Amino acid sequence: MPVDIPGFIYAGMVAAGGVLGYYKAGSVPSLAAGLLFGGALAYGALEVSRDPANYSVQLATSSILAGIMGYRFYNSGKVMPAGVVCLLSVGMIMRIAGKATGITSPRTT
Repeated sequence: MPVDIPGFIYAGMVAAGGVLGYYKAGSVPSLAAGLLFGGALAYGALEVSRDPANYSVQLATSSILAGIMGYRFYNSGKVMPAGVVCLLSVGMIMRIAGKATGITSPRTT
């Protein structure tokens, strides 16, 4: 059973970003969103670790996060945190899409 290490790292980064936002700016919504999305992403990574075809939670959460943070980046122009989280989310979506379509999996003959 392969562990989805990039998925868990991504989840940890999102949760840590929420905690950091609370620490630096006292933003309770940042803390709540970071922990909520980080927890959902960790659950998604756990599901992918159990069954690689079960990526729906991780894909949905990454897509929502990419949309929200992409919108915030478009409106504010601030690279940190909105641009970085949007870029990480799009990268995770591309990773999931590659695995789902079999592009990134090795060929077996």
